[in-house]
Amino acid sequence: MSDVSASRSTSPLPSRNEYTALAVIIRDAGLLRRRYGYYWTKLILVPLLTVALGFAFVVIGDSWWQMFTAALFAFLFTQIAFLGHDAAHRQIFRSGRWNDWVSLIVGDLFVGMSYGWWQHKHTRHHANPNQEGADPDIDLPVIAITPQQAADRSVALRWLIGHQGWFFFPILLLEGVSLHASSVRRVLARDPVKRRPVEIAFLAVRIVGYLTLVLLVLTPDKAAVFLAVQLGLFGFYMGMSFAPNHKGMPLVPHGIKLDFLRRQVLMSRNIRGNRVLDFMMGGLNYQIEHHLFPSMPRPHLRRAAPTIRAYCEDHGVRYTETGLLHSYAIVTEHINRAGLGDKDPFSCPLLELRQTSDIPARLSGAKPNRSNGDPASDPRTAATGI
Repeated sequence: MSDVSASRSTSPLPSRNEYTALAVIIRDAGLLRRRYGYYWTKLILVPLLTVALGFAFVVIGDSWWQMFTAALFAFLFTQIAFLGHDAAHRQIFRSGRWNDWVSLIVGDLFVGMSYGWWQHKHTRHHANPNQEGADPDIDLPVIAITPQQAADRSVALRWLIGHQGWFFFPILLLEGVSLHASSVRRVLARDPVKRRPVEIAFLAVRIVGYLTLVLLVLTPDKAAVFLAVQLGLFGFYMGMSFAPNHKGMPLVPHGIKLDFLRRQVLMSRNIRGNRVLDFMMGGLNYQIEHHLFPSMPRPHLRRAAPTIRAYCEDHGVRYTETGLLHSYAIVTEHINRAGLGDKDPFSCPLLELRQTSDIPARLSGAKPNRSNGDPASDPRTAATGI
C-alpha cells in the first residue's frame, strides 16, 4: 500500500490527475491483464451446459417437475448474461471485434437479449451514473426514482407510488419479459443498430426455437407455467443483481459536472461478501471497481478492491460498501422516499458542498472514515465524499 500512500494529494481541490495516478497503480499491479483461461472455460461451458439442460428438459418430458428445470434455465441464462456483460465491456479479449461477437452470440443467441440494445443503454449509464436526464437506469417506466418523476404520476397512483419501494422487487418478476421485449423492439426500430441482420437472426433463432421446444415437450398449461417461472426468475435474478449497485445512492442534478473518479465512486455501492457472492452476482458486487475500470477482468475485481478503497480514503473520496440485505433495505427505503415526494431524497455531494459555507474545510486534508453503510441514508453526510 506504499504506492497508495505516496500518491496522497496535497491539493485542497480535486486533482484531475487522481484517476490517472490510480490507473497507473492498477496497471502496474497487473490487474488489467486478460484472464484467457478463466473466460475460455466459461465460453466452453455455455453451449455444453445449455445443451445438457435442454437434453434433461426433453428427457423429463411433460411433467410438473419441469418447473425445477425452469428455475435452472433462469439461473443459467442469468449467468450467461453476466458473461455477455463482461464481453461487452471488453474484459475477455483485446480485440473489440472478438468481444462484440461473443456478446452477440451469448447475449442474442443464448439469452435472447439484444447486444445493440444493451450497449446503447449501458454505455449511457456508465458515462453518467445516477445523473438526472442522462442515466437511463434511473428513468424507469413503473417506478419513480426521483421526486419529480413521482409528481408526474397520476394522482390516483399517489398511494401506490408512496409505497413503491415494497413493490419494486416483486415487479422484477416482469423484468425478464421486459428485457426480451426491449431487445426485439430495438432491433426492429429505425434507430441505428450495428449488425442488425445478425441480431435479428440470432434473436429469432433463440426466441422462436426456445418457444417451439417448450411447446413440443409440454402441454399448453404446463408450458405457460414453465415460461412464467423461467422468465419471472430470470428477471428477478437479474434485477436483484443490478438493483443494489446505484439505487439509493446520491442523484446528480442535470448539468452538474464531477471529475471521473468521484463521478464513478460516489454514485456506486459495493456489496461485501465472499467468492460465492462474487459468482452469484457475476462480479457486479464490485460496482465501484467496475465503474472505474470497466475493462478489468472479473476475477481481478476482488483483488483490486482493497487498493482502490485505500486510495479513495487517502484522497477523501467516500467509498461505500454494505451487506447485501442491507443494500436491499436501502433501496426500498429510498424508493419509498422518492415516491412520497421527498424534496431531497438523495443528496448530490457536489451540490451540497456548493451550498455550504465550509467548503474549504471539507476539501482540506480531513480524511473521512470508510462507509459501512450508505451515504444516502444520511443526506447531510454525503458531502464528506469530496
